[in-house]
Amino acid sequence: MNESVIHQESKYFKKLQEYLGEFVYGGIDGAVTTFAVVAGGFGADLDSGIIIILGFANLLADGFSMSVGAYLSSKSNQENYKKHEAIEYWEIENLPDVERQEIKEIYEAKGFEGELLEKVVDQITSNKDLWVAEMMKDELNLMEESKSPFKIGLATFISFILVGFIPLLVYLWTFFNPSSINTFFWTSILTGIAFIIVGWLKSIVNQTSSIKSILETLALGVLAAVVAYYVGDILEKFFT
Repeated sequence: MNESVIHQESKYFKKLQEYLGEFVYGGIDGAVTTFAVVAGGFGADLDSGIIIILGFANLLADGFSMSVGAYLSSKSNQENYKKHEAIEYWEIENLPDVERQEIKEIYEAKGFEGELLEKVVDQITSNKDLWVAEMMKDELNLMEESKSPFKIGLATFISFILVGFIPLLVYLWTFFNPSSINTFFWTSILTGIAFIIVGWLKSIVNQTSSIKSILETLALGVLAAVVAYYVGDILEKFFT
């Protein structure tokens, strides 16, 4: 394998890592919500065909909704950053003494003083881009989002669909290939495996204990399924 191919693969791998957080949280939401629909349908003793219809309706509608929400949130953050950045550039152009004093106060709070403080302030204020970047970070506590809002939404949608499809796999299989297997049991097993994998990926994103992250994700899925199951069971008894 030549160096150009290795470099290209490394570039794509870094891109995947960049959007791993969106993939993980989209996957968790997809698995939890779809499994909850399946559990609710099972608790209500619904026909497999109805559960499949409800599952896919939820999968596509919620996946689209979540991806649009992720896109709009990221786009809004970028627009908010640009708006305040433009304000800071205007203030530096029109109120340089005030903005210089603010930089001085920021670095005084960090422990700089005397000649060193003046040198740091002179260095920062000699470059407008650096000056604005410091004001954005230290005064407004804003960091520029480097990721594409469209790609954030796309990664969220893809992961929601892929992982959220898992709770429906066994139901689809038994619908087209009738058998005597316990459909909900095997659905729970497959979904549990999905939660374990996504929980492990979440530990990579958050840099936390993998065991803790897996258990948290499993607990979330189980809790949602139990609530949905009993709601379905109660409503089925109430309306029939």
